This record gives sequence, structure tokens and C-alpha cells, in this order.
Amino acid sequence: MDIVKFKELMCYYGKGIDIVFNDEQLDKFYRYMNLLLEWNEKINLTAITDCEEIILKHFVDSLTINKFIDKNTTIADVGTGAGFPGIPLKIYRPDINVTLVDSLNKRVNFLNEVISELELNNISTFHSRIEDFGKNKKYRENFDYVTARAVANLSVLSEYLIPIAKVGGKCICMKGSNVDEELSDSKNAISILGGKVNFVHEFELPNSDILRNIIIIDKIKNTCDKYPRKAGLPAKEPLK
Repeated sequence: MDIVKFKELMCYYGKGIDIVFNDEQLDKFYRYMNLLLEWNEKINLTAITDCEEIILKHFVDSLTINKFIDKNTTIADVGTGAGFPGIPLKIYRPDINVTLVDSLNKRVNFLNEVISELELNNISTFHSRIEDFGKNKKYRENFDYVTARAVANLSVLSEYLIPIAKVGGKCICMKGSNVDEELSDSKNAISILGGKVNFVHEFELPNSDILRNIIIIDKIKNTCDKYPRKAGLPAKEPLK
């Protein structure tokens, strides 16, 4: 896709979520897309390779949480994969400080390449299982916001995210459709971990019938030191 068509589509879909891009941001998103496609031929980063779908389902989808993030705050993107939602947020929001966490070193190498090529500041990567990251005293209960996109069901995800959000901070869980059962099943786990569901925002991606949910969890008290449990256990034995 040429850059003129790319910018046209970015502006078209961005308008649907009340976002207006400047030329510098659009140039960075274009370079990001091309790096993603280039690296995807070597390592599995995304199953989505159509340029318009990358714009809508990766870039714009990532930016749907922008309105929930205050200025000059810190955010950890857990299980970031190819950098979603953390890198699109950083491109659009130079004021926020972003930490990208992923367990696969190849993906971290890709993220570092994107950060370098796009000359992004106040963004760092961390190669770690999220359970180990949550035990790290430097990062535990240290972030204003913690987010994840399509990582795990809500009971498991809560144990990944809540321990690294500071008290008074928020977890922003990016989910697909039909979250009612997850919300019901995870209610006790969220409480045990020191969180409380604030609200659920259901919407469709712009000019599509793709349903999404954003679940906001407030961190209302400190998380017990035993959480998160050792790597692999939250997914194997979710809190109930």
C-alpha cells in the first residue's frame, strides 16, 4: 500500500474513534506497518497481513483505549506481542511512558527495532514471563495503567495485571465480544487481587461490525505478595 492511501485510511478510521493524526504520526505508523510485514516473514508476529486490516484491527483497535489514559502517566503493556496496544499509543501519545513486556525474545528484538527506527522516546522493552515481571520489586505496583490485548480470560488476566498496577491505578483489559461470563467468573479473583471492576465499554470498531469490549478495573488495595503465582500456574489453575 502506498503512503497516500495509507494516510487516507488511517484518517478515515481514526475519525471513527475521535482521533486526528498529524503527518509525523502517520509517517511513523506507515514505517511501523512495513516493519511489521517485513519481520512477519521471518517470525510469527501477526496473522493479519492485509494493510487495511492492520490499520483497523491493530492500529485503530489499539487506540480505542486512548481516551481512558490520563496525560503524563505510566503504562505497562503485558504480552504485547508485536507491540499492541503499546506502540500505537506511544506514537499517538508522546506524553506517556510505556513499558512493553513479552516472553519471547524474538518479539522483543522486533520491538526494539521499531522503537529505534521510529525514534520513540520514553518507551522500553522487558523480556519476561508476566508472572516474573509481577514479582520484580522495581515494577510491582508501579504503573498508573496496565493493559493487555487478547492475552487470556479475565480470571487469568487479572492475576497478570492487577499486581503491577499501583493502588489508585487502573487495569485496561481489551477483549472481544461476549464478556458477561468472564466478568461473572472473575469477580472473586479480581477482589482477591485488590481490584474492582469500574465499568465495561462495549463498542464496534469504526465502519465495521467487529464488536469489542474494554473492561476497566480499579486497583483499590495492595495485592497480596503471593500473587502472581509462579509462571504457568495462573493459566493452569485460575483463581476462583
